[in-house]
Amino acid sequence: MATSTTAKVWRNPSYLQSSTGIFLFFCSWGIWWSFFQRWLNSMGLNGAEVGTIYSINSLATLVLMFCYGLIQDNLGLKRRLVIVISVIAALVGPFVQFIYAPLMKTNMMAAAFIGSIVLSAGFMAGCSLIEAVAERYSRRFGFEYGQSRAWGSFGYAIVALVAGFVFNVNPMINFWIGSAFGVGMLIVYLTWYPAEQREALKEAADPNAAPSNPTLKEMAHVLKMPALWVLIVFMLLTNTFYTVFDQQMFPTYYASLFPSEATGNAVYGTLNSVQVFCESAMMGVVPIIMRKIGVRNALLLGSTVMFLRIGLCGVFHDPVAVSIVKMFHAIEVPLFCLPAFRYFTLHFNPKLSATLYMVGFQIASQIGQVVFSTPLGMLHDRMGDRATFLSISGIVLAATIYGFFVIKRDDEQVDGDPFIRDSKKTPSLAADEALLSADSEDM
Repeated sequence: MATSTTAKVWRNPSYLQSSTGIFLFFCSWGIWWSFFQRWLNSMGLNGAEVGTIYSINSLATLVLMFCYGLIQDNLGLKRRLVIVISVIAALVGPFVQFIYAPLMKTNMMAAAFIGSIVLSAGFMAGCSLIEAVAERYSRRFGFEYGQSRAWGSFGYAIVALVAGFVFNVNPMINFWIGSAFGVGMLIVYLTWYPAEQREALKEAADPNAAPSNPTLKEMAHVLKMPALWVLIVFMLLTNTFYTVFDQQMFPTYYASLFPSEATGNAVYGTLNSVQVFCESAMMGVVPIIMRKIGVRNALLLGSTVMFLRIGLCGVFHDPVAVSIVKMFHAIEVPLFCLPAFRYFTLHFNPKLSATLYMVGFQIASQIGQVVFSTPLGMLHDRMGDRATFLSISGIVLAATIYGFFVIKRDDEQVDGDPFIRDSKKTPSLAADEALLSADSEDM
């Protein structure tokens, strides 16, 4: 059965197209993003200034994410926004070399403002848009989103393996390699249209077809949903620290554990690559975990892993121990990303999946980064690594306890696609699913 399912996936042209696009996007982003904080430090910025850069980036990202979600839900399966993101990715090298870096040396705030627009539009907000489009394709064209998203982590892992060594030669090379991958991504999204996607677009364009895109009233109603705001608070106090801790603080902390900065950069790049390779594998495992423990419990498990990972980095100061703790990251990311998408399509209207994912998951995290990045950067400058990491870990623990009481059960308020655990499937339901799977393979 596993072999048959794997063969079926590799015969799915929409899976291949989506996976290739995601792979190239994360290569374009990961080659420079994994060392962005180290690059800002090399430009002479201290912890508070780096926090300010991240805060401004997050402010631009949350505005763009909301716009992206609204526009993409109206576009449906169309790729116009994805192509815009691909163009920006293709131009990241020239932008940083000739505009962003020179301006950073003369006027940091102007550079932060311009950079926040370009980098957020192409990468920070663009990442969520690429993921939302792939998730929508997975539901329409019959493949597992987690399997497609795993290729993004795989791409990030490959470039992270070399990013530290390239950074030690010249940090600007990282941005230019990002442009090269961006060009490849642009070619994929401009030229690769499987027949089933062309047919779906043709059906959607038929004036007599039933409307599949949400109305403006339905989109506006999103912000009035109490269940959404409950989840936003949870994400605000958990997933926020994915960037605040991992990008703003951890790289410099990890490099400081080694005799020289260059050694630290190289080892960090290798460790980051190994972690993301494992993360890629976990993207295929987490859907199985969700079927065993449920969507709600998978989200809570993700926040528990985050609490342990950040807290233990404040306890251990040995590079080997910290490296082991860093590997928790490979479990944490899929446990946030995949259950969050499924939570929205379970409890809300699936037509609004892009808007809901942007608002409830990504925008909530960006608001948290706007609020916390600069204060935590100042705390880090004053109190050091240990106190800052333990403080962040304490916030995540409090959010996990809050989530235990407020996140909806999988059988509660099901307004979207139902989710049934393996243990609760009746024999007749399991037989029906097997029959449907066999029929789809015959087709």
